[in-house]
Amino acid sequence: MFDRIKKSFFKEAKDPLELQGPDPQLSEDAAVSDWAATQGFAFSTDGRGPGIALEGEVGGKPWRLQLGRPTRDYIVGAEVRARAELGIREDVAVLMMNRPLKESLEKKACQSDADQLQMSVDSNMPEEVKWLSMFKEVGWDELPDDFRTRYSVRAHRRDDAMVLVDPSLARLMMAWPAATTSPEVPFMVMLLRGKSYLRMQYTPADLQTLQHAALIFTSACESALLGFGSSTSGRAVAP
Repeated sequence: MFDRIKKSFFKEAKDPLELQGPDPQLSEDAAVSDWAATQGFAFSTDGRGPGIALEGEVGGKPWRLQLGRPTRDYIVGAEVRARAELGIREDVAVLMMNRPLKESLEKKACQSDADQLQMSVDSNMPEEVKWLSMFKEVGWDELPDDFRTRYSVRAHRRDDAMVLVDPSLARLMMAWPAATTSPEVPFMVMLLRGKSYLRMQYTPADLQTLQHAALIFTSACESALLGFGSSTSGRAVAP
């Protein structure tokens, strides 16, 4: 989506604009903009380079979703990241991460020392590594087996995770559109310090992936607001 490389096939063309097809980037930006308009979201592009941003509200709380260059070395290509200022209790800490990403981060963080593995976090490690070391993995009987196979849920308190990951959110996280995001694509959703976050690799880079990521994120925000803060439920994002 973000490859803006332009090739000239006809060096002596009198009117090169007639020989160039429509910019696919502009077409995809327009598709995202059109969808955002149907949802009542603000849409903007980054004039300094490839990237877009969406802004909206859930339960009266502002959120922002950005699509652009990755800010983590474990993400290849484009990155989707979102943040919402929910104002919920700041002692709530829940992290959901797909297992391949969890295992990759743990391998980076662990080093052998004598006969045991010790967690070491340095300035080069992403903050996610610290979260993995701080929060224990939790599970419960109502959580579907296929969900637990695909995702790791970690929390300061298991009860908080059970409130956030309600059956509706669990189904959404397992219901990516056909032939889109696979279990190996880096993905995480987190509640921390009264805020909600999403970060994922934009694979495949299409509108359906972006729509479903936004739906998961806003649904997680709604669940958090209902369980830990305001009882007002915002509108979920529809494709």
